[in-house]
Formats: sequence, structure tokens, C-alpha cells
Amino acid sequence: MRIGVFGGTFDPPHVGHLILAEECRTQLDLDKLLWVVTNEPPHKENQFISPIEGRVELVLKSIEGNPAYELSRVDIDRPGPHYALDTVLLLKKQFPTAELFYLMGGDSLHDLPTWHKPQEFIETCNGLGVMRRHDDRVDLNDLENALPGISKKVHLVEAPILEISSHQIRQRIQNGSGYRYYLTNDVYQIIKESKLYR
Repeated sequence: MRIGVFGGTFDPPHVGHLILAEECRTQLDLDKLLWVVTNEPPHKENQFISPIEGRVELVLKSIEGNPAYELSRVDIDRPGPHYALDTVLLLKKQFPTAELFYLMGGDSLHDLPTWHKPQEFIETCNGLGVMRRHDDRVDLNDLENALPGISKKVHLVEAPILEISSHQIRQRIQNGSGYRYYLTNDVYQIIKESKLYR
């Protein structure tokens, strides 16, 4: 079984997340894609993040009806900080016979040498599904020098350029700008009725 690990704060989850997830699922031939909602991301320590269970509800609504998608509580039901290495090690215990592909953007790949125990992280993953943007400046030769063996793990995923971010959607809601079609209908209704992000 090939499993994709799609982590993020998902504050809120939007159509861009779903499009990227599906491109990864199909191009990497994944049997399952785990949506890993991060409770306390180490790189966002000083930023306000919405309460975890509210974000979980939004992700569950977003992925409802897709049998290949599953919410993982691996980073929810344990204290932080949540490092990618620990997440993957716990998922390896949960799915001992599966191949785990950690999904990330080109910017994250570029920053990988600064992550917590990056060499151990890439050795633990079976593959890295990297969603490239047109303006990415990732040099695999430089990365290979910093993290030997990474080149063999990288699988590039061709994805459409989507200039959508959760931060941008939160700002649009606060400013009273339109945001309806950045989200699935169910997520839009929850945010609207609950007056989230106002």
C-alpha cells in the first residue's frame, strides 16, 4: 500500500488543498492520502492558529465522500511541538507494511536542511512527493550535498499554479471581500454560519 502524508494547519482547508491532494494521489499512484492536521507546527509558534477541533471539522467536511482520503489524528492526540520525523515514525508504526510518501511544496523541499533531524527524516520516508511551483528555486545537487540520498526520494508532482492560501482567505473574510468559491460548499457554510475568522 502506498500512503501519502499531507500535513498542514488547514486554517481553513480550501479548494487548492483538494486539487493538490488529488494531483499527488493520482500522479504518485497512492492508495490512501492522510490529511494530517497539525496542532502545534514548530514554524508557526508565534502565530495565531484557530482551535484544532474546529479545523478538524472543516477538513472532515472537505474530504467527505472520497474513500481515498482519511483524517489522521497523529499530530492531534499528542503534545507538541510536532516535527515531521516524529509524525512519519508514528505512522510507520500504524501502517507497518505501507510505503509512506511525505507530500510538500518546493519551498519546503528547499528548506528541508533546516528541519528537525532532516537526514533521519528523509531516510524514514519511502518518498517525498514535491509539488512544484513555476518560481521554485530548488537545486537537487545542492540538496544532495546537504542531505545525501535525497535525490532518490524526490518525486516531482506537476500541479496547477494556484495562488490561494489559507492566510489570504482569512484576510478576505476579515475585510468583507468575497471568498465563497475558494472553499467547498460545506466548509463555506460552516464558516459563514459560525462567523469564523471575523
